[in-house]
Amino acid sequence: MFPKNCWYVACTPDEFEEKPLGRKICGENIVFYKSSTGVAAVEDFCPHRGAPLSLGYVEDGLLVCGYHGLKMGSDGKTVDMPGQRVRGFPCNRSYPVVERHGFIWVWTGDAELADDSKIPELEWANNPEWAYGGGLFHINCDYRLMIDNLMDLTHETYVHASSIGQEEIDEAPVHTTSEGDSVITSRFMEDIFAPPFWQAALRSNKLADDVPVDRWQICRFTPPSQVMIEVGVAHAGKGGYEADPEFKAGSIVVDFITPETETSIWYFWGMARNFKPEDTDLTEQIRQGQHQIFSEDLEMLERQQLNLLAYPERKLLKLNIDTGGVKSRRILDNLIKEECQLIENINL
Repeated sequence: MFPKNCWYVACTPDEFEEKPLGRKICGENIVFYKSSTGVAAVEDFCPHRGAPLSLGYVEDGLLVCGYHGLKMGSDGKTVDMPGQRVRGFPCNRSYPVVERHGFIWVWTGDAELADDSKIPELEWANNPEWAYGGGLFHINCDYRLMIDNLMDLTHETYVHASSIGQEEIDEAPVHTTSEGDSVITSRFMEDIFAPPFWQAALRSNKLADDVPVDRWQICRFTPPSQVMIEVGVAHAGKGGYEADPEFKAGSIVVDFITPETETSIWYFWGMARNFKPEDTDLTEQIRQGQHQIFSEDLEMLERQQLNLLAYPERKLLKLNIDTGGVKSRRILDNLIKEECQLIENINL
């Protein structure tokens, strides 16, 4: 269902500041915590009685089981347990984990293949000219349904009618291309009026919000499940996407979709912008608005998943607006096939 030999966003550092964090990623129960050498990730399973280690605490850089006090190192080896000899205790699996760009990344596949140079570069993450605000949703749906949702923004007209949706999205042609393992879908709308969300963005950038604009949506899928969407509006006739900053308001919608199980995900969402980055009130205002927008997708995706589970024999239509999602799924299918072949070769 999902490739494992790749990096996924698992959490943010603040989620385990005070105590260990237990989280299922790609079907693996993992506990994240701060060890003496940095971020650590091991199986969320105590080898003594099977208790979740995430219900314990950290002491002197060691993970302590909250049931009987077993202490474990970041390599998954038991170090100590009150009144017991621990040399023969089985070793837990540990996972490659990296803190970068404000996120914790985990590799759930073959640890020997983990290469942190494959963690994507994010132009906005460490640049003072950009501001970022975001959040996390747990959603009961197949991770590929969220990718489909983000690679075809036609649904905005209907699901997000009061914020970012407008009829012109339906009317604008969709262009889909591929670049290596990336898929890009784009829409450009000219000489239209901005919907409420973008009217507010124009005002925030000290631009008139009651004049015609050119609008763009450029969605880029990168495996295993990252979608970055360049969005924005510019006063009509000023160059659209290429307009000078003084005439436009644009941003990058950040989407990291991390599978929990075959029918549930951790969805890390946010927005990065390169105008007024110092305005923390604006960052929070945009974050709250985006939270509301993405909340509107939740019921649709979860109910869609229930329907697909109830009617597995039903064949779904594939239209031209679905091309981005179809191409993205094809890339994922190839990655999963390659991993299966690798496992078969190892077992021969």
